[in-house]
Amino acid sequence: MSESGKKYFTAIAGNIGAGKSSLTALLSKHFHWQPYYESVDNNPYLTDFYDDMRRWSFNLQVYFLSSRFKHQKLLMQKDESYIQDRTIYEDVEIFAKNLFEMGLMSERDYKNYSSLFVEMTSYLKPPDLLIYLRADVPTLVKQIQQRGRDYETTIRIDYLEGLNKLYEDWISRYPFEKLIIETDELDFVNNKEDLGKVIEVVENRLYGLFS
Repeated sequence: MSESGKKYFTAIAGNIGAGKSSLTALLSKHFHWQPYYESVDNNPYLTDFYDDMRRWSFNLQVYFLSSRFKHQKLLMQKDESYIQDRTIYEDVEIFAKNLFEMGLMSERDYKNYSSLFVEMTSYLKPPDLLIYLRADVPTLVKQIQQRGRDYETTIRIDYLEGLNKLYEDWISRYPFEKLIIETDELDFVNNKEDLGKVIEVVENRLYGLFS
């Protein structure tokens, strides 16, 4: 719960390598929120997907959609404030759309997936506040390399560029409460002053939302 006694739901959105998981951990510690992370290490399709995106794109996206839907349904039932690493909305607005536009997902699969997404999300509540971490591709590449996940070594630059363009389009249309944080010049993991700046803007927005 928040200090005011209200339960609320915060989510962090952003491209691969933007720092979502790190900021989720840091904000959950500061605000005493329960953190919930994207299931990556247990994903049975990721390695195959990065080796052959066209073959595994639909399987991967359905897996993400299903797991995030189950996850968010459980979160909605909890009597506590929580913060989530990546939202279900990014699945269709960003990742599936990017695969389709790159010719890595067929139109038939994309339409099927999008229809399924619409049906599933009609049962869900959007975040009370969405925090979008904006980062240029060089920043993303640097941070992806630093964390050293084997299956991410084959990520293509044009893939990240396509995701960034779709993120910018999506965040401009996002209809609910949002906070955009420019991260190219920030190091909130290793620099306490930078983390303090992020916490300050989040606090200012939250107090406005829940006062």
